[in-house]
Amino acid sequence: MSGMLASVNSLEEAQIALQANIDIIDLKQPALGALGALDTQQVAAIVTEIAQRKPISATVGDLPMQAELIFDAVKQMADTGVDYIKIGFFPDQEWHEVIVKLQSLTQQSLKLIAVLFADQQPDFKAIKQLAEAGFSGVMLDTMNKSNGSLTQVMPFADIQQFVKIARQQQLLCGLAGSLRVADIPLLLPLGADYLGFRGALCTNHQRTAELDPIAMQVIQKMLSLPRIS
Repeated sequence: MSGMLASVNSLEEAQIALQANIDIIDLKQPALGALGALDTQQVAAIVTEIAQRKPISATVGDLPMQAELIFDAVKQMADTGVDYIKIGFFPDQEWHEVIVKLQSLTQQSLKLIAVLFADQQPDFKAIKQLAEAGFSGVMLDTMNKSNGSLTQVMPFADIQQFVKIARQQQLLCGLAGSLRVADIPLLLPLGADYLGFRGALCTNHQRTAELDPIAMQVIQKMLSLPRIS
């Protein structure tokens, strides 16, 4: 059964996710982009409040693929005490130098999650390099939230291949990207470790709006249904 990742942008929302028994509380600021980051002081406050009752992930933001810049951002986020740090790997930029630079942090037991963007023709060959560099996981997301959900912007066979490769490399595997309730029955049989949600959890399905606890409950129930393969 796939777990549920819920993206939240404040302490108040993190508390709602905790009360709902969400599997992973993901910290990001949707108003700042696909992987907009929260201020590290705010992240640290949320980590203290959650007090290890649930795993917490956080993104370092929509940063250009500059090794030193990303390295420094990851180190700063690590100081907050989050369990997982998400790094967006954006298209048409050099990934190799970034991956090599971050390897020194994975060797310090930091758990890094690489985020690839399904609507930008990601190169799945990089997944093996990420695993060799000590990354803990990899996930698919979407960059342009107005183009539809993950299942609308990437062929199902490609999503299936992504999960298969991540499994082969023994990486945590996540699927996200404007996921809707209707996407859950399609994606559950793939056996990803978690499915990530933001817009579907919010009022009127607007990712920058407030969380809707009822919408959260609906998705939790869908994720708990028996898997049909």
